[in-house]
Amino acid sequence: MQVSVESTSALERRMIVGVPVERIETEVNKRLQQTARRAKVPGFRPGKVPMSVIRQRYEDAARQEALGDLIQATFYEAVVEQKLNPAGAPAVEPKSFEKGKDLEYVATFEVFPEFTVAGFESIAVERLQAEVTEADVDNMLDILRKQNTRFENVERAAENGDQLNIDFVGKIDGEAFAGGSAKGTQLVLGSGRMIPGFEDALVGAKAGEERVINPTFPEDYQNLDLAGKTAEFTVTVNSVAAPQLPELNEDFFALFGAKEGGLDGFRAEVKKNMERELRQAIKSKVKNQVMDGLLAANPIEVPKALISNEVNRLRVQAVQQFGGNLKPEQLPAELFEEQAKRRVVLGLVVAEVVKQGELKANEERVREMIEEMASAYQEPEQVVAWYYKNDQQMNEVRSVVLEEQVVDTVLQKANVTDKAVSYEEAVKPAQAPQAA
Repeated sequence: MQVSVESTSALERRMIVGVPVERIETEVNKRLQQTARRAKVPGFRPGKVPMSVIRQRYEDAARQEALGDLIQATFYEAVVEQKLNPAGAPAVEPKSFEKGKDLEYVATFEVFPEFTVAGFESIAVERLQAEVTEADVDNMLDILRKQNTRFENVERAAENGDQLNIDFVGKIDGEAFAGGSAKGTQLVLGSGRMIPGFEDALVGAKAGEERVINPTFPEDYQNLDLAGKTAEFTVTVNSVAAPQLPELNEDFFALFGAKEGGLDGFRAEVKKNMERELRQAIKSKVKNQVMDGLLAANPIEVPKALISNEVNRLRVQAVQQFGGNLKPEQLPAELFEEQAKRRVVLGLVVAEVVKQGELKANEERVREMIEEMASAYQEPEQVVAWYYKNDQQMNEVRSVVLEEQVVDTVLQKANVTDKAVSYEEAVKPAQAPQAA
C-alpha cells in the first residue's frame, strides 16, 4: 500500500492511497467463495455451483463490496501509519478504479490540532468568600413563606400585593382586538404581568366595581399592531383577596419534608441547603473564570467538522427545550456557531490539560460528590447505591470531577485573589459569556 499526504491548510489533509490489485482480487475472491457456499442457482445443488457461474452472476457486486470495505480499511491503516488523528469522516474520491489495476483514491479530511496548553500564569481568578448568616436564613424563610402565599377574599379596596379576579374587554379606537379580553383572570397587583398602567389603575377598586382604564402599550411591544397605542379596557372586579403568609409551624415544615425538629430543625435544614448552594455557586464561578482564561490564553483553530457536529447537537437541544413542530435542521446553523465553537475549543483544551497532567478522576472525590448530591434527598443511602449501580451516571460524575481537577491544576499557577462578599452576592448568577 502506497500513501502520500499533503497539507492543504492548517488542519486539512489530502491523502492519496494506492492499494495493490493483488489485495483487491484476494478480497473479491474471498467474497465469491463465501457466495458460492450459499448461492441457490437453478440446475445446481447448493455449494456445487461452478465458480465460473458464480463469477458471472456475482462478481460485480462482490467487487463493489470489496472496494468499499478496502477503502474503509486502508484509510484507517494509512492514518495510523502516518500518525494522523482524523477529526471526522473523510471525503473520498477515486482516482483509479479499473478492474485488473491498482486502486488509487484521494481522501480529504481534517485532523485534530496539535498544541500544548499554556498561559496558566496569565489567568486571573476572583474567588468569592462568603458564609450563610442567621440573617440570610431569616431572609430565606421569608422567601419560602412568600412562595407559599395564600389569598383570602376581603371586603376592602384593593392594594398592591392583593390578588384580583377580573373580567376585562379591551378596545382600540372602539374596536375589540385579539387577545384583549378575558374572564376570570387572577391578577396580583404589582406583579408587572400586565402592560404598564393596567395594574396601577386597579389599586383602590372593590369587588363588584367596574372601571374603565386607558393604559398604553409599550413602543417595543411584541405585537407591532398594538405597539405604542392607547387602549380602553372595561374591567369588572369580581373579587379582592389579600395575601396571607403561612405561619412557621409543623404544617409549613411538612411542605418541605421536614417532619421533626420544629423551627430549629427546619432552620438547620434550610441553612444546610443554603450552604450547599453557596459552595456550588462559588465553585461554578471559579470554574467559569478558569475556562474563560484557558480559552483566552490558548487560541486554537478547530476542525469545521467538530463545530458542525456541535451545532447539530445544540439544534437538537433547542428543539427539545422549546418544543413545537420544528425539526432541528430547520434552525439556522449561524444561531449556534459561536457557542458551538466555544464548546469545541474548550473541550479540546480541557482534554489537553488532562493529557498533559496525566489526570484521572479521583475516586474519593467522586464518592464525596455523589454523597453531597444524595444529601438533598430524604434517603441519601439509596441515592448513593443507585449511582454506583448505574455506569452511565458514574461516568458523568467522573467527568465532572475530572473537570474540577483541571480547575485545581490551573489554580495552582493562576493569579487568584479572594474577595469577601455576602451570601446573596455569592449565589447571584454570573453573566453568561457573550459567545453563549
